[in-house]
Amino acid sequence: MITYAQTISPSEETNAERIVAVLRDEIVRLVLKPGDPVSESEMAVRFGVSRQPVREALIRLAEAGLVSVQARKATRVVRISEKSVLNAKFIREALEVEIMRRAAGLAQPHWRDVLEPLLEQQAVAVLAKDLRTFHALDDAFHRKIAELCEVEFVWDLIDAQKAQLDRVRYMTLDAAIDINLIEHREIAQAIYDRDAGAAETALRNHVGKITSHLALGRQRLPDYFAPK
Repeated sequence: MITYAQTISPSEETNAERIVAVLRDEIVRLVLKPGDPVSESEMAVRFGVSRQPVREALIRLAEAGLVSVQARKATRVVRISEKSVLNAKFIREALEVEIMRRAAGLAQPHWRDVLEPLLEQQAVAVLAKDLRTFHALDDAFHRKIAELCEVEFVWDLIDAQKAQLDRVRYMTLDAAIDINLIEHREIAQAIYDRDAGAAETALRNHVGKITSHLALGRQRLPDYFAPK
């Protein structure tokens, strides 16, 4: 069966990927808030493209659970589903634990030279209270570990599933940015020490904090969440 995604040209595919990246980032950072409309025609003007790549981008965002696309109705940013967040946590933890154990088993001395600059940049972002930069460096740190042990495709799988989780993490990041850096350092040290058990424990502790972030997010912005 031919799907809509298979009918777009290579240039339209590139435009769709660009639009997905920008809108996903804005939804995660609450620039586009739950309930906000996302107009196909306005997005086409904004990005300087036809409606076709915009439509494809919105379909992909809907598949990620970030927008609701319905015929003859306005496309809107969806409210945060607690179940979807916990599902994403389960997937991330299950897959990333294996990355950490693999990293600890394969760690080489030069890995410190690769990871420490990312941690130093994170420290600068913490001091500046630069949430956007820290969030990007957070993902870069986890992706780099996967790349070092040559399983970056696993991080791609995680990244495709964690958009809902990222929305909650970002809305509470100001309360956890210092702790996140500490936890990243613990993960890195366990890898340098080639201690798979410690790496797993540090990762589970790090990802497991999402339950407390959920509670804080609901307390701060209850209207952004779907009913339980």
